[in-house]
Amino acid sequence: MTGPESTLVEVDDVEELALDGLRWLTAAARETAGGGLAWPAVPSDDEPDFALYGGTAGIVPTLLEAWRHFGDDSYADAALRAARALADTVDAPGDDSLYFGRTGKAVVLKAVHDQLGDPAAGAAARRALEAIRAHFDGERWGELYELMGGNAGIGLGALLVGDAELAVLAVEPYLRTAERTPAGVQWPHRPGVESRLHHLSHGTLGIALALARIGAATGRADLVELALSGVADVVARDEADPEGFLVPHSTPQFRPDVVEPVSYGWCHGPAGDAQVFRLLREITADRRWSALADRCWHTVVHSGLPRRLRPGFWDNSGRCCGTAGVLALAGDRIAEQGEPHDFARLLVADLTARAIRDGDGARWSHFEYRSTPGDLEPTTGWAGGNAGIVRELLRFVRLSRGGDPRYAFPWPDQPQVPAPA
Repeated sequence: MTGPESTLVEVDDVEELALDGLRWLTAAARETAGGGLAWPAVPSDDEPDFALYGGTAGIVPTLLEAWRHFGDDSYADAALRAARALADTVDAPGDDSLYFGRTGKAVVLKAVHDQLGDPAAGAAARRALEAIRAHFDGERWGELYELMGGNAGIGLGALLVGDAELAVLAVEPYLRTAERTPAGVQWPHRPGVESRLHHLSHGTLGIALALARIGAATGRADLVELALSGVADVVARDEADPEGFLVPHSTPQFRPDVVEPVSYGWCHGPAGDAQVFRLLREITADRRWSALADRCWHTVVHSGLPRRLRPGFWDNSGRCCGTAGVLALAGDRIAEQGEPHDFARLLVADLTARAIRDGDGARWSHFEYRSTPGDLEPTTGWAGGNAGIVRELLRFVRLSRGGDPRYAFPWPDQPQVPAPA
């Protein structure tokens, strides 16, 4: 499928697309033994997924978003039932991380407690944090040592839930394990791997974001300084012209047989890098961070996305690696800087053109050019599925109507925009 021929999108039509996406998403829920709701990563799976990345925890924020946007209590009811299912899993053995484990569940349960007044969700969030603290070995929680699966994400989640002590405990090891480079510092994302990753999801910038946010919140200037050293290393690797900002995925290239050398999305590219620069702008009031965020945006806008220019380039509509993640940054820029809506409309038009719509609702299929057939089964969750895409469509609708640009649920690694004046 080629991209849309026009960027003209009717806001009411976008809202209707979001509703269709919610209809498909809610129909994919499974009732649990305790009367809760849970979602599989893909509808064909037998077992539910509970993680923030691709499962039930990442769907609850979209239900909260829909409840606030439409004022329909059925979405709040679904969020409460999903929280019940999540609460039933926090004491079980398993991963403790933000995107794949217990920390992500705790963050979402705390949000359900705060927004819907559910004391059981709040109690489950506290139990989750107690378990996370007990599993700490003094340096880390597992093999991964970054934002998605390691210390940085656990620290961000703990801060968001209100446990600043655990947040600091999670990120202090980075002070001892930083590797000096000619321009700053870096960290391995897991043991035994020569490559050093640079971006938000698994690299230096994700660790730096956690250090900066936790350091600023707790008055730890040493953590903020270490964050700035990490960012300095990444900035020194920029290979774009002076107007742009583009850093390779990793050095030396990690898994060159399957990983593109450069990317443009939230996970490994300038759409995510800009989120770090937005945070540093808030913390330091230094205008250079605004300039770097602007350079990231320049590169994204001039990259050719969302057109699928060649096999492997921009074949994903999702929040982590695709169009919805870029739309999140576009919304931030509209809210904070009065950015014209033109590029955001282009992104939304592409999401509209690529949606699969029928009597079941709307969903999105990504494409894997190395597989036959290449069209992948639509997924439910935040990273690549309906939850992440619908959340950004609803925000675009509010921005287009002059409504509140803030999310109902503040994502741990995306600074919330200010309230409207």
